[in-house]
Amino acid sequence: MPDATPAPLVLREDMHGWCRLTLNRPDKLNALTVGVFRELRAHVAALRDDDTIACVVLRGAGRCFSAGHDLADIATGEEVPSRGWHSETLRLMEKLPMPVIAAVHGHCYTGALEVALACDFIVAADNARFGDTHAKWALTPIWGMSQRLPRRVGVATAKRLMFTADMIDAAEALRIGLAESVIPLDRFDAEVAALAGRIAANSRFSHAANKRLLDATDGGALDAGLQWEVMENEGVGPDMRARIAAFTDKKA
Repeated sequence: MPDATPAPLVLREDMHGWCRLTLNRPDKLNALTVGVFRELRAHVAALRDDDTIACVVLRGAGRCFSAGHDLADIATGEEVPSRGWHSETLRLMEKLPMPVIAAVHGHCYTGALEVALACDFIVAADNARFGDTHAKWALTPIWGMSQRLPRRVGVATAKRLMFTADMIDAAEALRIGLAESVIPLDRFDAEVAALAGRIAANSRFSHAANKRLLDATDGGALDAGLQWEVMENEGVGPDMRARIAAFTDKKA
């Protein structure tokens, strides 16, 4: 008798010190539903206290990262636990103690872009395309677009993208600072894995402390941020001596 268990909507694969979360509705271009968010939220909750993972890569299965919020779900009405539940889920992901990378290939539109923006940074395959189409469908953002997009690319550029609903390619995303790098599609998986490995090789303690510091001072006055850095400094991690000893022993 065939197994009737549905496939996970978000897959987790643990690597060497890092993990990959994959949006897993490839037949629907990974369109985002309440079910997808529910599984993503469960993975985020599990990762929050997982001291074996020092980096997370979020990507999509099949042809693209995600075509965005499932319009069929929007049209029929979605049952969510609360009005801000999607936004809250992305904020929980954003506040994970380890770096989270959005690895974007193919489509990344509207709701999918809001998900990617909640990651620490975006790396793009050379076939990636980005856009905010809220205005095309007479919708308004509620997952964070109006807050994260201008912080990433500047207010005027965010307005241009939001008002026109234009699609941009990976090269333009890199130019405006939306993406941090562009990688040929045939090397995308390998180079993202290598990037995650380099991050995972560094101190989890430092990653968590740096994320908290950046989050607390983002957009504030420089002098206030410098004072915060001094007064709220979290010191050195428990692995500091071992890391220095390993380095000096290697040089000896």
